[in-house]
Amino acid sequence: VEAAVNAAKCFHGTSLIEFAPSHMPCDLVPLLKEFGARCHAIAMVAPDHPAITAAVQELKAKGIPVFSLLSDFAEGVREGYIGLDNRKVGRTTAWMLSKVARRPGKVAIFVGSHRFQGQELREVGFRSYFRENAPTFELLDPLVNLEARQITYEATLDLMQREPELTGFYVAGGGMEGAISALRDEGESRGLVAIVNEITPESRAALADGIITMSVATPQRLLCQELMTLMAQGIKVGTSETLGQTFLPFEIYLPENI
Repeated sequence: VEAAVNAAKCFHGTSLIEFAPSHMPCDLVPLLKEFGARCHAIAMVAPDHPAITAAVQELKAKGIPVFSLLSDFAEGVREGYIGLDNRKVGRTTAWMLSKVARRPGKVAIFVGSHRFQGQELREVGFRSYFRENAPTFELLDPLVNLEARQITYEATLDLMQREPELTGFYVAGGGMEGAISALRDEGESRGLVAIVNEITPESRAALADGIITMSVATPQRLLCQELMTLMAQGIKVGTSETLGQTFLPFEIYLPENI
């Protein structure tokens, strides 16, 4: 983000970046209000919650545009969404899992929270693909991992021990490091199809070692460039009544193209 701000030709500005203690509204709403007093435009990753929508509405009334990143929130109020088409991501991961799995069986999906709309849409796409095109697979109830490494590690171990018919799973949000560790410790002989999000040193190594099958990644440089363009426009013309979505092409990483 800092590099995109510095390279932006449409305006001169500085970036303020803050990491919230949690994704709870009680932590995010004060941050929104604090930035509203210091910034001309705001972008945030947040769950879809009425308290956050109300805070975004207050900022909009003051002429400060707020953009949702990666997972949409405050629809009808926020200035715009920028990220992936999450329903399409879910269907793509389901397609891959159903094609690569050694046999039909049970399939699991991890979500960070039931409040993240992006992950909800990934689950919707994931389930709809299996329902439509691969009905011989059985989808288990979603597992909430709070996007935490240790919780995901323990939940993955429990899942593999509890479900002998498991053929694969998809980590739709954060916490994939825990799933990778669990597969390294207990799951290499199972031949499971494991799909995660984003390309990091951990996911790249897991792809190279054959621990995971695929990683779906956000084009971060393009995300930041597009965000700067949208923010500059929002600052220049003010908040708009025509609220949009900017879908970016997602990147697919496999063991053979890393």
